[in-house]
Amino acid sequence: MSSRRDTVRRALNESSGFRSAQDLYADLRAEGSKIGLTTVYRALQALSDAGEIDCLRTDDGEAVYRACVTDTHHHHLVCRSCGRAVEVEGPAVEKWAENVAARHGFVELTHTVEVFGTCGECAAARQPAVHG
Repeated sequence: MSSRRDTVRRALNESSGFRSAQDLYADLRAEGSKIGLTTVYRALQALSDAGEIDCLRTDDGEAVYRACVTDTHHHHLVCRSCGRAVEVEGPAVEKWAENVAARHGFVELTHTVEVFGTCGECAAARQPAVHG
């Protein structure tokens, strides 16, 4: 599994944004890899569990993955159009989550926050040209 995991990790490192397991599988097969789709899913799960890759759910519920840029806790701004992702820290989110958990007596807190929108480049591309 280790070599297969390395294959999937390499494919994610070469990708610029979040990718689905099916997309990674198709890319690897196009490169001539004999890896199976189930193996891709297993490798992604193992890498995610180890904190080596980011995993999030899109608006339609699909799990997508990408290589982490940082190994510290972070959140993402994700463009709905092109898939571009930016890792961001969220100290206000962290404090809010801690306060809410404490008020309700929760401990061992974890959370995931993803913010979806349209990046500046995609928004600019949608603007109609102004002719003067």
